[in-house]
Amino acid sequence: MRRKSRILLCFAVLWVLGIAYYFYSGTTLSRKDEWGSSDSSSRNQARSSDDKTHSLETLPPGKVRWQDFDQDLYVGATVVRPGQDPYARNKFNQVESDKLRMDRAVPDTRHDHCRHKQWKLELPASSVVITFHNEARSALLRTVVSVLKKSPAHLVKEIILVDDYSDNRDRLSAVMTDVTGDRRDLMCPAGLMRSRVRGADAATASVLTFLDSHCECNDHWLEPLLERVAEDKTRVVSPIIDVINMDNFQYVGASADLKGEISFRVWQCGGSLEIIPCSRVGHVFRKQHPYTFPGGSGTVFARNTRRAAEVWMDEFKNFYYAAVPSARNVPYGNIQSRLEMKKRLGCKPFKWYLENVYPELRVPDHQDIAFGALQQGGNCLDTLGHFADGVVGVYECHNAGGNQEWALTKDKSVKHMDLCLTVVDRTAGSLIKLQGCRENDSRQKWEQIESNSKLRHVGSNLCLDSRSARMGGLTVEVCSPSLNQQWKFTLNLQS
Repeated sequence: MRRKSRILLCFAVLWVLGIAYYFYSGTTLSRKDEWGSSDSSSRNQARSSDDKTHSLETLPPGKVRWQDFDQDLYVGATVVRPGQDPYARNKFNQVESDKLRMDRAVPDTRHDHCRHKQWKLELPASSVVITFHNEARSALLRTVVSVLKKSPAHLVKEIILVDDYSDNRDRLSAVMTDVTGDRRDLMCPAGLMRSRVRGADAATASVLTFLDSHCECNDHWLEPLLERVAEDKTRVVSPIIDVINMDNFQYVGASADLKGEISFRVWQCGGSLEIIPCSRVGHVFRKQHPYTFPGGSGTVFARNTRRAAEVWMDEFKNFYYAAVPSARNVPYGNIQSRLEMKKRLGCKPFKWYLENVYPELRVPDHQDIAFGALQQGGNCLDTLGHFADGVVGVYECHNAGGNQEWALTKDKSVKHMDLCLTVVDRTAGSLIKLQGCRENDSRQKWEQIESNSKLRHVGSNLCLDSRSARMGGLTVEVCSPSLNQQWKFTLNLQS
């Protein structure tokens, strides 16, 4: 039988890089298209069956329709007992999650134009892959039911649940099939990304959709995604991700201008990544993982990002290491097969991505002066989470970029994203604040002196000083040999 081409619908923006691994593996790209008449007849049959009442269905032995599923019995087996911490198992409030009905109503967060849009009927069906590990039963059940309830039946060929080796290996064996949707379980002790690849391997539809296990799909979430893919099979598409509060499980619409993390490997290898405004899916955002990783979650993240940098970023990987110097010490395994795949597919260089896909991303160039963390002993200059008009301070260097990532530019600005270090008053003891960068603002001009060991404000000839960091923020002071004025960038580009 001819193998179908796989088109990926990426849900989790933070997971797009990993999903693209499967999208651009050699076996996936070699599959033949079957978007034609053979699927059309089955879709027509599926739509006609949508109109039938559930009472006329014949289900396999041991299966029930989701409307008839005994949620109280299923969820009640793992409820939080009195005196137990409701956040302990899942790092969200399981008590509040367990109170909700599996088919609860959520607000329609789509724009009015989306609500009135008519979507195409002839769309390819999708396999929906949901991976989970020790997930709260109530959250997993709402995810599955929201797919069934909010999706046209003829567009969901199957729901595949991949159990990433949960401690309690309940397979939801009583959970249902719905009209044309088939639900199967796989056991896969392999980690998140390999679990998803395992689910993709088992899928039979021409389109793959990946969901986290604590999501709730909104009205008509699937049609706009499939319509974009049907127009161009090289597209990787994602919904706007609404927020489900981890404490009370209130569903809150995200801003329509939400920007996800862009997977550059998709673009470099001939695809495109789109966030589709008319598709909305809610997701429970937690402050920490409820499970552990070998070596710690930070090590796993550093390993994965370092592999991505080594394979895809070419010479620009040096800026990644400048921003995250600790990554240099993290083993990243053998990447030879990835490099060979990159060559085989004729993927474009990272410079092409920066110039054509993300030109607004500011990347240090050789005219810039310095980049990375601004260190003072074991501490680093830190925004402390502040924004415009906020003060800056020092914090223990974590070597992970973020609030501690700075650049000294060719126009003598010390920048963090679009904010610059600004001297409020050109007198000793004046506080330093973060303000929007302005090209000709003399309050924002700095230079390195004394072998790049100090930062001096050009307009006042005062030096950046940390003596008052614990009492309100950094200041400028009369330049001196004090250690409070010793600063060093991770990477000096013109030293």
